[in-house]
Amino acid sequence: MLEGKTDVVEELTPNKSNTQWTKKDLLGIKDLSAEEIELVLDTAASLRQVSERSIKKVPTLRGRTVVNFFIEPSTRTRASFELAEKRLSADTLNFSGGSSSLVKGETLKDTAKTVEALQVDLIVIRHPSSGAPHRLSEYVKPGIINAGDGINEHPTQALLDMYTLREKKGRLKGLKVCFIGDILHSRVARSNIWGLTKMGAKVMVAGPKMLIPKEIEKMGVEVSYDVKKAVKDADAINLLRIQLERQNEPFFPSLREYARYYGLNSDVMKNAKEDALIMHPGPTNRGIELSSEVAESSGSVILEQVTNGLAVRMAVLYLLSMYKPENK
Repeated sequence: MLEGKTDVVEELTPNKSNTQWTKKDLLGIKDLSAEEIELVLDTAASLRQVSERSIKKVPTLRGRTVVNFFIEPSTRTRASFELAEKRLSADTLNFSGGSSSLVKGETLKDTAKTVEALQVDLIVIRHPSSGAPHRLSEYVKPGIINAGDGINEHPTQALLDMYTLREKKGRLKGLKVCFIGDILHSRVARSNIWGLTKMGAKVMVAGPKMLIPKEIEKMGVEVSYDVKKAVKDADAINLLRIQLERQNEPFFPSLREYARYYGLNSDVMKNAKEDALIMHPGPTNRGIELSSEVAESSGSVILEQVTNGLAVRMAVLYLLSMYKPENK
């Protein structure tokens, strides 16, 4: 039986491109090549089979220890990583901001070195400060997985979004993907833009002018301030939450006005393709970013994104666990 083999993942994940994983850490999509992105997606496609079997577990990471170090609140990402680790038979240790020595004034470096002294293999970190995972990777030997850092990047979210798009549309190259919402504060948007453009997709961003970063066109995207025009010919529409917790000043008069001009509803969807996918990284705010009618429409793949996130995070954990310094 496959469940009893230590090389089960190798059997499930044929390397179509012969690309080798050569990174100790996953810090951002900006650092990955198109071939490396493809490798993660192909690995995730095979690992998804594990969750579809009667025994949803393989011994791939047996004897390995993974620390989940979440300094910022999370539901989907944290639960997804924890379950992915369990599906791969890893030992896990969980820290949160309120339960760690950071609240007593200990530095991130000292906390990380303490965790490293426990002989762990991988550290999954979410941190409110952009660049924290990058600094952590310089301090410690265990592999670092960025689970979201400030407004910088959220690589596994982008990977699961690309996986979902590829699964539903059969490709990424040539697709038009529209992101609507708080682009300025969105690490999800940044990671997706890096990934999708590398994979040959066309990216459009839309939202209030104050929430669109200046010179974002240099990242290879188009900008629109008219949602109805932005969704035209889009193969997928990815809604982004308004991140009020990151805004020191109001960027628009009210959430009600935002919903009126930038929310996705059935009227706006009349301008989109009939088979356009509706995506959202969560948590969703119905009546603001999108209406309940759109969230529950046949084109919505929001819950499928959650399911696919488990497979993608299993793939990332597996690939980083296979890293050897000589492969670099």
